[in-house]
Amino acid sequence: MKFLVDAHLPKRLTELLKQVGLDAIHTRDLPLGNRTKDPEIIRVSLEEGRIVVTKDADFVETIILKSQPWKLLLVSTGNITNIELESLFTANIEKITEGFVEFDFIEMDRNNLIYHF
Repeated sequence: MKFLVDAHLPKRLTELLKQVGLDAIHTRDLPLGNRTKDPEIIRVSLEEGRIVVTKDADFVETIILKSQPWKLLLVSTGNITNIELESLFTANIEKITEGFVEFDFIEMDRNNLIYHF
């Protein structure tokens, strides 16, 4: 499973995903880095089969209206420390990867995973 972590989230999150055996890149790894615009993130997601991990609610509109990006993990935790975020991912990564077998859009808040479709 491949992930593309958006600029709103720490690059350290890609390292955590890699540690559990997943393929992960951050927008900083793309040619324009954290200045990469949403259409380019969507293009990379579609071409490489990457799940976009973001806090940016704009992607919710595009996945609902255009089925883009390829798949979406929306992090809707509000303000959270990087340590809390990493703990949240560690506790839920297995459920997230299992969920993406069936669902294209998953939302993660501080307490739940919400499988949208």
